[in-house]
Order: sequence, then C-alpha cells, then structure tokens
Amino acid sequence: MDILFNPDKNRMTNMQLCRLYMDEFVKSAERKWMMDGDAYYRVDNPEIMNRKKYRYRENEATGEIEKIIDNAKPNNKRAHGFMYILVEDKVNYLLSKPYTLTCEESEEFLEQVQTTLGESFQSKRLMRLGVSASNGGISWLHPYIDEAGQFKTMIVRPEEAIPLWTDNDHEEMSGFIWFYNLDVIEGQEQKTVTKVEYWTADGVAYYVSDSEGDGWDLRLDAERYLDAVTEDGEFQEHFLVGGLPESWGKVPFVPFKNNDYELPDLKFIKTLIDGYDKGRSDVANMLDELSSIVYALKGYGGNDLGEFMRDLNYFRAISLDEDGGAEALSTPIDITAAKEDFEALKKDIYDFGQGVDKNSDRLGNSPSGIALKFIYSGLDLKCNRLENAFKAGMGELFWFVCRYLELTGAGSYPDCKIDVTFNRDIAINESQAITDCAASKGIISDETIVKNHPWTEDATEELTRLNAQREAEKAELSDMFPEGGEE
Repeated sequence: MDILFNPDKNRMTNMQLCRLYMDEFVKSAERKWMMDGDAYYRVDNPEIMNRKKYRYRENEATGEIEKIIDNAKPNNKRAHGFMYILVEDKVNYLLSKPYTLTCEESEEFLEQVQTTLGESFQSKRLMRLGVSASNGGISWLHPYIDEAGQFKTMIVRPEEAIPLWTDNDHEEMSGFIWFYNLDVIEGQEQKTVTKVEYWTADGVAYYVSDSEGDGWDLRLDAERYLDAVTEDGEFQEHFLVGGLPESWGKVPFVPFKNNDYELPDLKFIKTLIDGYDKGRSDVANMLDELSSIVYALKGYGGNDLGEFMRDLNYFRAISLDEDGGAEALSTPIDITAAKEDFEALKKDIYDFGQGVDKNSDRLGNSPSGIALKFIYSGLDLKCNRLENAFKAGMGELFWFVCRYLELTGAGSYPDCKIDVTFNRDIAINESQAITDCAASKGIISDETIVKNHPWTEDATEELTRLNAQREAEKAELSDMFPEGGEE
C-alpha cells in the first residue's frame, strides 16, 4: 500500500487518520504478502495447510447437488520448507560474518558508534532484520533511549507498521503508525487490545482499541496519559534526557528494505512452492486411499457400497450371490512422471528464488572456484540488492546514534561518515584457496594473504600471532648464532 501523506491537507483528527490507514492496511494485498512470507518461512504454508477435501451429494429437500467437506478422504498436507532454506542461506551468506565499519574522518566517532550499538547488534538485530525483510519486503528498526538513558533498538514487524511516506521513492516520512496486539488483565478478565502509536519527528501519541477492523474504537491510552488532554496535547516528546523532554527531530523508525521495490522473496516463487506441496500431497493421498482401486461388482449380496468397503477392509473378504464376482480395476500412479514434475518444480524454485540447491549434481564432490562462483551467482545477485538496501538502513541508524551522542554530551560529529562492509560467507574450494595463498607469497602482502586464507577467522588476531611467532623465531636464531660469537 502506497501512502503519500500531506499534513497540510489533512483535516481529520489524529485518531481518524490512524483508523483510516489501519483499515486500508489490514485489508491490503501488501500486508497479506507480509503475512504469507512469514508463514512460508515457518513452514506453515497456507495453501496446503488449509486445504480441504470435498464430496458432492444431493440435497434431499431441494434436489440440488451440494458440496460438503469429506473428512473420510485422505488429506495429506505436506508443506515443504523451501522459503526457510532460501532465506536462511541468504541471510547467513551476507550477514552472519561480522561486518566492518570504517570512518576516515574520526576514529573516536567510530569507536563511539561501535560502543553504542554494542557487540550483540550483529547477532541479535541485523540477522533478524534480514529474515524479516526477506519475508515481508521491508523491516523496521526503532531506535529509542530507555529509562536509564541508554541507546537501544527494537525490531518492528512489517505487518504492524504503516509508514506515512512523503515521496514516491519512499525515502522521507512525515509520520509512522505502529499498531500491535497485547494481552491485558482487566479486573477478573483477560482480553486482547490493540495498542496504537502515532509517531512524528517531534512527538508521539498513544491510543488503544478493543476491536479490530472497520470502526476501530480508538481512545487515548490511559496508561500513557495520567491527566486529561486535548487533541493538541496528545503528542508527547520521544524521551527524557537529564530529566528534560527531548525529541529526535526525525521519525525514529529506520527502514531495512529487501530490495528497491520492497517485495518479499516469496513473491517470485509462491506458485511453484504451492505446486510442489500440492503434487507431493496428492501422490500421498493416492497411495493412502483404497479408492485408487475401482471394483467391478457382479451379484454383490450386500446392501450398499459402504457395507462392501467395510467388509473388505475388516474381513478382507466379501459376500457374493451365486454366479457373482468382483474384479479390481487398478488405477496406476505414474511415479516416473510425478517425480520428473517434482524435480522440475524444485529446480524452478531454486532458479527463480536465486538460491543454491546443495543436493544438485552441479556441485559435485569438489567444485572449482570458478564453478562455485557460477553456482552462487544467483544468490550473489539477490544479496547485492539486500546489501545496498541494508547499507542505506545502517546509514540512517548511524544518524540516530550521532544524535544520541550529541544529546548526551558524548560528542558532536556532524561531518563524519561511516562506511559499512558486509563480509560474505563465501563458499570456496579450500584446498585450491590454500594453494593459491601459498603461491602468492612474495607477490602480494602477507596481510592480504592472511585475510584470504580459508582458515583465518580474525585477520587482525592472526597477523598479531604471526608477527609474534616471527619475533620468537628471530630470538631463537639470535640465541643459537649470536653476533660476534665465541671462537
């Protein structure tokens, strides 16, 4: 859903505005893709998991043929975790290794940013943002200052976020609506309410609702407002600094996009996954049900076909009249054709999903570096989009860190820029890489060789160890052959 918000032309109250956008968003195709992306990642594939088997019967009262659910039919629901594998491979490939931050203008600013974000930002935030953006097309990071005055961040699920964009490129926001369900206790009763937060560059208003959908009954959240307020007084400052109210001066929600079009990865392969799930489930159903065999009956002595199937299943025998007979007409399953279709679908899923099928014959036992680059080319292209979008998101995040340092008196760095390098977990032929490193000795620096050696986990630490080892070897040689040694 594309929302271009012009506050100068808005004549609604803040609550009316929130209700309008929430009503539109919860019904939108955009939000459905977000919900489906998360479901397929969790292998709760809705198309197959919600599938029902039906049969038809004649309505005795009307004589019309009606469709009813048939619970007696086998209904295998084989959901396959293609999305989980593709998203996990992508996120781990790009974001699992520690990123590198550089700042040419100020080493002090770089250290301040790293300290403020903390060591756990990579593992607890960045990779989760990668998964959320891949599933929803976009994910959100909310920077805030806690009661202790510390800089913190929180991930906001895309299906709970409504950005109020002011441009078609989705780079500037005038506001942000964040709504989420919360279980609360009221008296002796537990119920679910919807909390709504309307954020602008200068403040935030808090609302709550007891209902969902058309006609959200928004009211001021009494937990946030101790005193009665008018609409003009609904907005509070973002946080306190030294006991005084302050605001960011910018809408404090940072977008981390999956690609330029904010499309989820599921968009490109959903029908293929649904086809694979359905085909595998249908084959399982055919193998399960005895109705895959059609019986031609002659002179059957029972009352109805239901009795015939019960006798056959229980006694493994049937009662026939004189000169009667029963012939089984089998309905063969073309396993070869089904298998070929499954393999073709699987290949399409990895091709159009730009992933790597690790069971593919193309990988072989020990593929060369060139072969690996070709096999991983689709994943590289997909990660290029995510990397560019995440670099932009990190740049926005650094702005809030810089603002936090300024507000807390830790320093002002208006002209400093931090560059982010995402170090990909590249698949390589290890033996070949070690040979190439050894052959490069004397051609390129030892530092470059160490950084590209497949056994290196921390290049700086490894170089320190290497230098210490060389110094120890020199000292040992000096002891063995001292200068001007004894005659």
